[in-house]
Amino acid sequence: MSLVLAALLGYLLGAIPIGLIVGRLTKGIDLREYGSHRTGATNALRTLGLPAAALVFLLDVGKGVAAVLLARLFFVDDPLVGWAAAVAGVTAIVGHNWSAFIRFTGGRGVATSAGGLGAMSPWTIVILAPIVIGMIWRTRYVSLGSITGGLLAPVVTAVLWSLGAATVPAIAYAAVSGLLVTAAHADNIARLRAGTERKIGHKEGVTGNG
Repeated sequence: MSLVLAALLGYLLGAIPIGLIVGRLTKGIDLREYGSHRTGATNALRTLGLPAAALVFLLDVGKGVAAVLLARLFFVDDPLVGWAAAVAGVTAIVGHNWSAFIRFTGGRGVATSAGGLGAMSPWTIVILAPIVIGMIWRTRYVSLGSITGGLLAPVVTAVLWSLGAATVPAIAYAAVSGLLVTAAHADNIARLRAGTERKIGHKEGVTGNG
């Protein structure tokens, strides 16, 4: 029962459409009508600008962190508390990507996944962050950095576990979240292979009350 409740908790937190809300409040637009048609921070950067995108990113990260930490708090005495936290983190990503509040649309889960991973295995984030940032800086492709981070996350977490610095539920979370993030970038992968992927800094024309 704790795992079911944790899944529900995570999904409801993740499903809060932060990008859509920020887009409505700042420019009176629906992010899903522009750019990648996603509600995440990258599309927010292209359509709303840096300050709004930073807010979207931080709040989306917060959804992942909150899902894991609240699951730990609510099920602290349950022997499956570690797995409950992992389940809540995964379903937060699912909620973010397929939000029931906005007809099962959403983002790609990168920020929410990172938030959950930071709460599950902080050292994984410490190790991966410079790799991902360096990849994005070097190539100017946010998608490539995100996919790289998602695929490396379970490997890094497993190595940390072997050193006593991570848990088995954290490895499972890293593996599933990495797959979800990579799968959500299927269209980006196709564009990367075709050489038509948009680089960071690309702007979208926006019409609205902004």
